[in-house]
Amino acid sequence: MSTTPTSITAEEERLLQRVKNAFGAAFFLLVQYSPRLLQLHRNEKSWTLFRIALGCFGAALVILPLSLWHGYFTALLGLFLFVVSILLPSAELESATDRKARELGAQTVVSGGEYQPGNTKARQAQLFVSPSHTWALDKNFDPLVVINTAEISGLDVEPCADRWLLRVKWGDRKAEFTYKGIFAERFARLAEESLRQANFATLPKADKRRAARAS
Repeated sequence: MSTTPTSITAEEERLLQRVKNAFGAAFFLLVQYSPRLLQLHRNEKSWTLFRIALGCFGAALVILPLSLWHGYFTALLGLFLFVVSILLPSAELESATDRKARELGAQTVVSGGEYQPGNTKARQAQLFVSPSHTWALDKNFDPLVVINTAEISGLDVEPCADRWLLRVKWGDRKAEFTYKGIFAERFARLAEESLRQANFATLPKADKRRAARAS
């Protein structure tokens, strides 16, 4: 009995999984770095220049010769871009998250997945990370838990059924954050790395050198 069909199927599955992983990683990077790209929206001068450039480009497309076989499509695209440049909102110089991060002195803001304080309902959290403290805040910026970053003694990321867990230990306390969805592992590890970096910043120079050699 030939095993060729099974071999081909296994290879196809592995190829499909690699393609899926590559696509997922690329999309995650776009999601991860999109806040940096959106900084353009928070710079008034740059945002204004972008809107002007978009409008001029759209107008140029509108007046291109319609004798081209795709001329009507180009004109419609140009008209759409021109209208978009007019309707785009003014620059947002600072978001509510930016203001809260500045208020808390947080250097990094990352997803905290879901956190369940006590016996209450689990809520979506954001982690505002600084070398002194890390605040897990809900969508209304109400505190769910406050972690002493310098006292963090354990950081673990592990899978659990269809989700990923980030466990944080500091002093005699611990907190568990739950991540769901196709990017659950990546968001959990991003939070872990942000906490490690903030914790590393609090170490004395001698301890930093030992930790660097150990890594």
